[in-house]
Amino acid sequence: MKINIETAVNQSVSEVWEQFDDKLLLKLSPPFPPVKLISFGQKIGEKVTFELNFFIIRQLWVSEITDSYLSAEESFFIDEGVQLPFFLKYWKHKHRIVRDNATSGSKIIDEIEFRTPTILTDYIFYPILYLQFLYRKPIYQRIFKTPNP
Repeated sequence: MKINIETAVNQSVSEVWEQFDDKLLLKLSPPFPPVKLISFGQKIGEKVTFELNFFIIRQLWVSEITDSYLSAEESFFIDEGVQLPFFLKYWKHKHRIVRDNATSGSKIIDEIEFRTPTILTDYIFYPILYLQFLYRKPIYQRIFKTPNP
């Protein structure tokens, strides 16, 4: 299944990219499940590791950065799941920042592809994951409202 969520922001591609770090990632995490960030990276070969706390069980989520690109027009990095929580079988997330030619800002685009163990659970988890990423839109807009000094 695929999810694409686009958010217009008022900073350039490079200004947004400079702030894409572990602190931002924690701000973007929804309240449930609580997340502990163990490692963060954006360069090819680096890993992003979370511990998800479902209260009765804890699950590790490990993704590897498989591609990364930087330019004034577009920057992105892709994380692909290598150790996933029980409800996921496949995960690929492309974090894109694209110049918005209509404004002086840019667009942050979350392109997610995922699979769960069955097609039925794909459809069950689609709205849950969609809302988890929709949660990011107002946070992106608030953080990237004005250019960095």
